Amino acid sequence: MTSILEVNNLTKTYDQFSLDRLSFSLQKGCITGFIGVNGAGKTTTIKSILGLINPEAGSIRFDGMEMNRQEKQIKNRIGFVLDEGYFYGMLTVKEMKNVIAPAYSSWDEQTFSNWIGRFGLNPNQKIASLSTGMRMKFAVALALSHHADLLIMDEPTSGLDPMMRSELMAILLDFMKEEGKSVFFSTHITSDLDKVADMLILIDGGKILLNEEKDTLLDNHARIKGDSRWINERTRPLFLTLRETPYGFEGLTHQKEALRQEMPDAVFERPTIEDIMLAYVGGAEIAH
Repeated sequence: MTSILEVNNLTKTYDQFSLDRLSFSLQKGCITGFIGVNGAGKTTTIKSILGLINPEAGSIRFDGMEMNRQEKQIKNRIGFVLDEGYFYGMLTVKEMKNVIAPAYSSWDEQTFSNWIGRFGLNPNQKIASLSTGMRMKFAVALALSHHADLLIMDEPTSGLDPMMRSELMAILLDFMKEEGKSVFFSTHITSDLDKVADMLILIDGGKILLNEEKDTLLDNHARIKGDSRWINERTRPLFLTLRETPYGFEGLTHQKEALRQEMPDAVFERPTIEDIMLAYVGGAEIAH
C-alpha cells in the first residue's frame, strides 16, 4: 500500500501532557481509526498535522510533499471536521461558506449545493441556530466540497444520536468509493469504527500503543469466559485483563491459542474495538 500521510517523531510538550516522538503513516484507500480515551493526544496530533499548533519537533509529509514547505498545496487536498466549533455564529450557512471557499482552488460550488440539499441545510440559517448535528453536517459539506483526497475528522460524532452517527458512517463509505481517498477518524466512541475502519491506531499518554489492521487486531484477541478453577499460575499471565468472581471469570487475551490448550472448554468470543482499547489503556493491573 502507498502512504498518503507520514508523521515522523512528532513532539509537543505541555505542562501536564506531551506527544512523545509520535510516528505513524496513513495508507491510501483506507479509513484509519485513531482511538484513545479523552486526553490521550488525539486532538493535539490532529491539530499538529493541520498546522493549528506548532510542534517542537518532527516532520509531516503528505503524498511525498513536506508540510512545512508546501503547506498551501497540501491543505488544498485535505478536508477536515473538528469537534470544537470554528464557525462564526452570527453568519449564515451561505456567508460562512463564502468565507471558507476561497481558501481552496478546487472548490466546487455545485458539490456544496448538493451536500447541503442532501442534509436539509438552509443556506440562510444562522450558524448559531444550528443543532450540534446540523453543524456537523455543515462541516462535512465544507470538507467534501473541494475534492479532498484525505478527510481528517476529530471526534465528529461526539454528542450525536445513534441515527446521525450511522448516517455519517454511510457518508464516509460513499467517500471511500472514489479511488485514492483516505480518512483519518479520531474518536473515543469506538463502536463507530466497528463497521468502517480498515486500520486502527491506539494512542495513550501521547504514545502509540497499537497500529494494526482492524480485522487482524480483532482476530488476534479474544474475550474468554469460564470456570475460575482454570485460572492458575500458567494461565493468569496470558490475559491482558481478567475479572474473577465466585461464579467464574471473564478476560481479554492476545494469547488465544495458548489458552485454548489450557482451557479447551472455555467460551471464546470475538472482542470489540472498545474491549481491546480498554485492555491496553487500563489493563496493566489484572483484577482478581
